[in-house]
Amino acid sequence: MKRSVLTVITLTLLLVFPVLSQENSCDQAYIKAVTTADAGQRAKLLKDYLAQCSGKGSQYENFAYANLCVTPYSAKTAAEIIEYGEKAIALGGLDELMKFQILVTVAAVYGQQGKNLAKAKNYAQQAIQLGKAQNNNQLVGAAYYVQGQVQQKSNDLKGASSSYISAYNTLKNKQIINDLKKVAKGLYDAKAYSDAAKAWKACVGVSNNYVCIVYLANSLNRSGQKDDALTYYKQAYTKQKKGDVAYNIGVLLAAKSNHNNNGSSEAISYLLDASFLSQANSKKAMDLAQRLFFNHEVPGYNDKIEELSDRGTKLETLTNSFNEKFGEKDEEDLTDAENAEMEKILEQIEAEQKAIEKLQIEQQQALEKFNALVEQTKTRLDI
Repeated sequence: MKRSVLTVITLTLLLVFPVLSQENSCDQAYIKAVTTADAGQRAKLLKDYLAQCSGKGSQYENFAYANLCVTPYSAKTAAEIIEYGEKAIALGGLDELMKFQILVTVAAVYGQQGKNLAKAKNYAQQAIQLGKAQNNNQLVGAAYYVQGQVQQKSNDLKGASSSYISAYNTLKNKQIINDLKKVAKGLYDAKAYSDAAKAWKACVGVSNNYVCIVYLANSLNRSGQKDDALTYYKQAYTKQKKGDVAYNIGVLLAAKSNHNNNGSSEAISYLLDASFLSQANSKKAMDLAQRLFFNHEVPGYNDKIEELSDRGTKLETLTNSFNEKFGEKDEEDLTDAENAEMEKILEQIEAEQKAIEKLQIEQQQALEKFNALVEQTKTRLDI
């Protein structure tokens, strides 16, 4: 377990003194050991006591192992912690607080070693239940934290996320969030986006920084929670004007836009931002902004484009017909009927030319309006 978190969840180590039924040499050796102030000397005396009295029915053997497990002293090894702790548990008869300390200590050491993780998880679970039985939230939180470490070590990232969240909700120690962030990133990289979103949301609730918010938004987006994703993308964009975030906002807004709402103008604004701020998405952002603008912001624009194409085709047909019938004839050689037909075709050609010119002017006006938005974007972004 990390020292910084242990500082918060460290429990007062209890040196247990059961009432003596009789005094004998083993009793005296144990009492001398546990009343020694220096931790190193105390450990030595406890070991001497066990060498002399272990297996001889001493009433303090379990407590000696327990104290050796939880008492910090120099040169103490992980193997010793595990050995002493498991012997104390096996002997039984410990008070619940001492048993709790041993369970979380041994579980944490197993977790750090990456060994016997199933056993470590079992110890952590026992500690959680002890804490709940004592109605002690601090104990419960500490045990959940250790369980999270063990689960993280065994690559049970979903379980670790849940345990770390439970630990933080009880202990309110921000350093637990650092562990949760690592788990959240692991879930995200594994494409477990729904589970990652839960972890990142807890991180955002504590550490409301840009990176956490973006990861949360990405996780929500990729797990299909589009509206929630949009909320957090916008929150991130208010913190930092990043092109990829602007692009994601624009795409999500574009998907919600139609001819009956005003979503397109907002989407266009974000997409134009992205076209200047995101090198990777610049062209896609600009193309989508243009489509939205001309489809939604210019009434009937697509119909006019189609009309312009149709009129161009009709004008070409009329011109070809005129050239075929009258291109090589002098006007004085035409009959009255031919003159009338020629005049009719010329009138039709003129009408089409005027209609095309009007459509082209409207098209140019729409393009100028869009270009004005582009310039406004550049000014807003100080480009």
